[in-house]
Amino acid sequence: MWKWEVKNGTAKGVFVIVHGAGEYHVRYDWVVRQLNRHGYHVIMGDLPGQGTTTGRRGHVNEFQDYFRKVNPWLREARKYGLPVIQLGHSMGGLISLLVQNEVKPSLRPDILILSSPCLGLANIPPLYKRALSKGLNRLWPTLSLPSGLEPGSGTRDEKMRVRDVSDAVLVKKVSVRYYAELTASIRRAHTEVERFPDLPLYVMQGGDDRIVDKEEVKRWFNNLDISDKAYREWPGFFHEVLNDPGKEEVLLQMLAFVTARLHMVK
Repeated sequence: MWKWEVKNGTAKGVFVIVHGAGEYHVRYDWVVRQLNRHGYHVIMGDLPGQGTTTGRRGHVNEFQDYFRKVNPWLREARKYGLPVIQLGHSMGGLISLLVQNEVKPSLRPDILILSSPCLGLANIPPLYKRALSKGLNRLWPTLSLPSGLEPGSGTRDEKMRVRDVSDAVLVKKVSVRYYAELTASIRRAHTEVERFPDLPLYVMQGGDDRIVDKEEVKRWFNNLDISDKAYREWPGFFHEVLNDPGKEEVLLQMLAFVTARLHMVK
């Protein structure tokens, strides 16, 4: 876990960032700097099997392992005595929405932001591969296979594409168990949508997402029965709306949602 604190002035709140699959904290350098500049502390860590963590790469025994990792980040954020905003991207978005029912109510964020949350995959493997993976999940759960993501499918930003090619820490393969846990958790998010707590929610989605099925994101969002929710789709944007050209406006709109609600936080 890392903390980046506001150096000049008084902090308005604390962001807890949960990254997506395959990536890790260094890809959020621009986001962290911008949040600090706008008066927010930032807390973030690398998820199990990702980034600088130890253990088998691209593997997780159960999805709850992610919840157990995120829980201390939320606890640390509460120590500041400031409004807490949780930002989850892609798989981190799926983790962030599901973890709300796994943590104590006192640790829930005051505001939740989801960036292209993984509530459905844009490219579903053929039926025979899915059947094969079910068998392998029982017999050889740690078997790692290519993720199947096309290079550059996350962002149109050429600088990010170039840095990702040379970054050996990025996870390019995932285990059979990981895939099984991911898909099961996606189904759970949809079937248990009525359990989602009533907290301010902002969803920002890439309009030309090649990784997540945006229609499934909208389906989940439309099924939510909460008092304060907003959905913003960015036309032409790829999966990583905060790493795509035009990200500055995405960030400003996100912060506008947060700012409008800070006064309501008790």
